[in-house]
Amino acid sequence: MAEEEGTAAATEKVSRIQRVFINLLDSYSSGNIGKFLSNCVVGASLEEITEEEEEDEENKSALPEASSVKLKEGTFQIVGTLSKLESVQPDFAVETYTTISREDLLMRLLECDVIIYNISENAQQAEEAIWAVSALNEEVSHFEKRKVFILVSTVMTWARSKPLDPDDSEIPFTEEDYRRRKHHPNFLDHINAEKMVLKFGKNTKKFTTYVVAAGLQYGVEGGILHYFFKIAWLGEVPAIPVFGDGTNVIPAIHVLDLAGVIQNIIDHVPKLHYLVAVDESVHTLEDLVKCISKNTGPGKIQKIPKENAFLTKDLTQECLDHLLVNLRMEALFVKENFNIRWVAQTGFVENINNILKEYKQSRGLLPIKICILGPPAVGKSSIAEALAKHYKLHHIKLKDVISEAIARLEAIVTPKDEGEDEEEGEEEEEENVEDAQELLDGIKESMEQNAGQLEDQYVIRFIKEKLKSMPCRNQGYILDGFPKTYDQAKDLFNQEDEEEEEEVRGKMFPFDKLIIPEFVCVLDASDEFLKERVMNLPESIVAGTHYSQDRFLRALSNYRDLNTEDETVINYFDEIEIHPIHIDVGKLEDPQNRLAIKQLIKEIGEPRNYGLTEEEKAEEERRAAEERLAKEAMEEAEREHREAVELAEKIARWEEWNKRLEEVKREERELLEAQSIPLRNYLMTHVMPTLMQGLNECCKVRPDDPVDFLAEYLFKNNPETQ
Repeated sequence: MAEEEGTAAATEKVSRIQRVFINLLDSYSSGNIGKFLSNCVVGASLEEITEEEEEDEENKSALPEASSVKLKEGTFQIVGTLSKLESVQPDFAVETYTTISREDLLMRLLECDVIIYNISENAQQAEEAIWAVSALNEEVSHFEKRKVFILVSTVMTWARSKPLDPDDSEIPFTEEDYRRRKHHPNFLDHINAEKMVLKFGKNTKKFTTYVVAAGLQYGVEGGILHYFFKIAWLGEVPAIPVFGDGTNVIPAIHVLDLAGVIQNIIDHVPKLHYLVAVDESVHTLEDLVKCISKNTGPGKIQKIPKENAFLTKDLTQECLDHLLVNLRMEALFVKENFNIRWVAQTGFVENINNILKEYKQSRGLLPIKICILGPPAVGKSSIAEALAKHYKLHHIKLKDVISEAIARLEAIVTPKDEGEDEEEGEEEEEENVEDAQELLDGIKESMEQNAGQLEDQYVIRFIKEKLKSMPCRNQGYILDGFPKTYDQAKDLFNQEDEEEEEEVRGKMFPFDKLIIPEFVCVLDASDEFLKERVMNLPESIVAGTHYSQDRFLRALSNYRDLNTEDETVINYFDEIEIHPIHIDVGKLEDPQNRLAIKQLIKEIGEPRNYGLTEEEKAEEERRAAEERLAKEAMEEAEREHREAVELAEKIARWEEWNKRLEEVKREERELLEAQSIPLRNYLMTHVMPTLMQGLNECCKVRPDDPVDFLAEYLFKNNPETQ
């Protein structure tokens, strides 16, 4: 009866737009829940899912596009907080808040029909969730319509629960057992928040509260399992670590299925207020890690002590607690009462292909597959090496692949020590040894009959195995100088499974999409250019290589002959609509091939991997700083040199000017002296004697007006008048 009332109340809500608040929309869990709900029509989960809809959902990508949200009418309006100021507002959110006071936040919460507080990833949000549910409870009398409060918690609040049956530890816990749950010591805040939320939802019909205990969340960009995905994808370790013995059972759920549970709670408004959200699997930590390693990495796992797990810098204490929990749970109520379009109902392992696909899609981890062709000495290997470094791809050279394959076969047929662990059964091991020995014998016979060269069937087999290896499937590859002929290309890239043939140009032309290159680059140059380049190579480089005169000319002639026929390797790629990028290295006039590399990077685009690690970023910054300091030092030295030259020139000009000035002054002095001699003689003869007498007389008399006295004296004693 109560269930019917809940459904009726939910149906009443369908008639209007529902505004949903979610905290920390820039986090993994809340972000995916918000994106999912923004693409859901209010009340859609109240309708039964037909078989056709299930098929449509299976065919669709698990990642709804944000742009499609705006095309649908009647979807949930998502608002929420962001954890960082620099975080960009998600496309699916109508409003977001960063630095906001609790008074303002409460006003925003009161505007919403549904309030979701997700504390499954961030324990610090538990305190805010308790405040929010308390503050809303105080405002219940002012509610116009019922509000729903959902706390997304974690199954870690059940981690220390005693088994339901001491004699049978495999009996799972269900929602009905929530009062018996015992929390993990590190999740005290979570269980306190659960209790408070359940308490406030009991007293009024206008305020309904729910707690969802979610299992370990995975899917889309990865969640806690992202750590294992990344180290497996990078392929830098021989085995993926499993903490402890790996036998602990971890309740888990795809993050979009968790969002589906929340959608159903909003639509159904069920009577039960504590729900468990886990998928139907019973996977151990070893199951999860082994599955990731097999489908993404080296295929091997390595068990390490739990204590060593705490040294892992990429995993927090909270993440490790989730990975080390041992708990069996069943979402009985969800399974029996909700209509969920499950993404991974049967669990992680069974749905690994779709999970891996959406993981790579959401993180932009797509392989870049390149094939570089061209005549000898055109620069294939140097360009391939530069591109492999730039894009972090695997540089596949024919000689290396053959050597690795032979070494691997020899390792298989070599007797092993009895003390070594054998993962495979004895019969299978014997079969592998026999097959490897037979193949090894065939290779040796082929090389003896062909003057050390290996037949195409073996070369193509080894190259194909390399291209299908997990590292090449993850990051991609650069195939250096192979295939050389049309038939080699056809045999190498031929689709072995006839059902997956692709029609090209009106005929059935099968090729293997898994290993076919995305970019084919054909380098070329004139024979004269290539000969000159080889002639200018140092003797130390030429010695022992195919760049010796006879071998080079023979190889160049052979290449030209193969590429003048009707069926060339370039024709093969053209036929399957992979049109090669042609670069004439001779016309670029760049011995280091930097222009060719730059052109190819422009054609291929941005790298499709995780980007730089923290160590690589630090190294990149250090190198940039060193280059900047070196450039500044060079500029400073150049400036000082320029200033020194200018100063020397200035001093030289100044000395020259002073020298000329002294010469002019000397000439003026001589001229003045020459001009002053007659005047000086005249004064000494006629003026000075009388003037000196007058001055002496003036000094003796000391008249009141000495000037008049002197004038009168000179007038009276003028020698001319006497």
